[in-house]
Amino acid sequence: MPIKVLSSLDAARIQWYHFKAIIVAGMGLFTDAYDLFCIAPVMKMISHVYYHGDSINTAVLSTSFAIALLGTATGQLVFGYLGDRVGRRRVYGLCLIIMILSSFGCGFSVCTTRRSCVMVSLGFFRFILGLGIGGDYPLSATIMSEFANKRTRGAFIAAVFSMQGFGILVSSAVTMAVCVAFKRGGGGGLEEEDVPAEADVAWRLILMIGALPAALTFYWRMLMPETARYTALVENNIVQAAKDMERVMSISHISEETTTEPPPPPLPPSYKLFSRRFLRLHGRDLFAASVNWFLVDVVFYTSNLLLSQIFSHYSDKPSSSTTENVYDAAFEVAELGAIIAACSTIPGYWFTVYFIDKVGRVKIQIMGFFFMAIVYLVAGIPYTWYWSKHEQTNKGFMVLYGLVFFFCNFGPNTTTFIIPAELFPARFRSTCHGISGAAGKLGAIVGTVGFLWATKKVDSNDTDQVYPKVNRMRVAFLILGGVCIAGIFVTYFFTRETMGRSLEENEHEQDNNDESEDEPQIVDG
Repeated sequence: MPIKVLSSLDAARIQWYHFKAIIVAGMGLFTDAYDLFCIAPVMKMISHVYYHGDSINTAVLSTSFAIALLGTATGQLVFGYLGDRVGRRRVYGLCLIIMILSSFGCGFSVCTTRRSCVMVSLGFFRFILGLGIGGDYPLSATIMSEFANKRTRGAFIAAVFSMQGFGILVSSAVTMAVCVAFKRGGGGGLEEEDVPAEADVAWRLILMIGALPAALTFYWRMLMPETARYTALVENNIVQAAKDMERVMSISHISEETTTEPPPPPLPPSYKLFSRRFLRLHGRDLFAASVNWFLVDVVFYTSNLLLSQIFSHYSDKPSSSTTENVYDAAFEVAELGAIIAACSTIPGYWFTVYFIDKVGRVKIQIMGFFFMAIVYLVAGIPYTWYWSKHEQTNKGFMVLYGLVFFFCNFGPNTTTFIIPAELFPARFRSTCHGISGAAGKLGAIVGTVGFLWATKKVDSNDTDQVYPKVNRMRVAFLILGGVCIAGIFVTYFFTRETMGRSLEENEHEQDNNDESEDEPQIVDG
């Protein structure tokens, strides 16, 4: 028998609390994106302050990108599991506290003279920051999916995730503002000895500002009640679930559940996580969600974090220039990120918000992978004989590359966040979303680190300098195109559509299929 409070949530009209939940949950994703993507211009500043303007050693640079992603993958697994065991709300607040404290920790990285000490300290706090960021992913998606009605659930979850685009844009804007302010206030020399001491404060300030949006939403996050689905289906307290929802939302037909005695608790789950029955019922869904997230993050994080490396081939100022002003160097990287975010990334997110509940998750995901593959193949195949001939920044290439970000976000980058929050039972939902997301961050590490090493220049003068070579860049683009083609096949053959169904219908569909397979077949003779 359906639980009235849950069916009422599925049929509820759109109201103020839905938008409040989007903002509160979305600010976590905003903070996540700010902290993850501000590192590229920050590393440019660190290269001037501690490496005298030379390109940072490839091993150090790849580690600086990978360490937060590794922490994020760990946080998704740990806090995703705790979200199902302890409760969404309790763990949600803990993740936010970790993000706030570790953001300040990054800014207060010890040492100001020894670069090895600074990098180790920064790496430690970036890993801790990643833990909090990782926990925020499954909990934000799960909480929004469990509050939303089934008609607009996809749009609500996509709106939460779209805050990531604004986080990327704001991280670039803050970096540019800090660079301009410090340059006007203290100047920035061109020679090694002229790098101002204030530059060491500037990059730390950029990192610490990331704590502000998380701190501003902490109070509101703590006021959010536990989701009705967790309270009713996991804690078996239907009366409390109804009371919590009546307190924050206008929902009809549940008042009787707050006045009657609670029904007897249901039987304990007949199967556990990773049991044989779980794998039979949900193994395919978990495989599809994890592999698709792995594939899209190979592309998304490689393309986003390494924008400056990719575009340095077209710039009249090589990325390793020792005559580059410390603030101008970071400003240029941030400016490029801001242009891509404003023109491609954010519009892609909001196209998904509009179309996700009209077109469906699977179709949008296949479409996004398809057009990303086309763009990478178009950019990669003629790379040697066309793109490499242009010494100045090529605007045509920038427009073409911007389409990758548009179709990534109007496509698999958003849908891979949505689908795991809709497929799995309430008692496994946060855990499975965390597993899927952790697979994605491993893909981000593989793509980012692999790209850095694949495009590393080796010559007699500098044996460890990141600078894209024409043939290696061409191969990298073709590989990324192949990754997108793989995503098309995995989505088509393994991913289930979840549009228009309640969360319980998605779960029970698999249970019913399993029961029908177990029933003996009667053959008329």
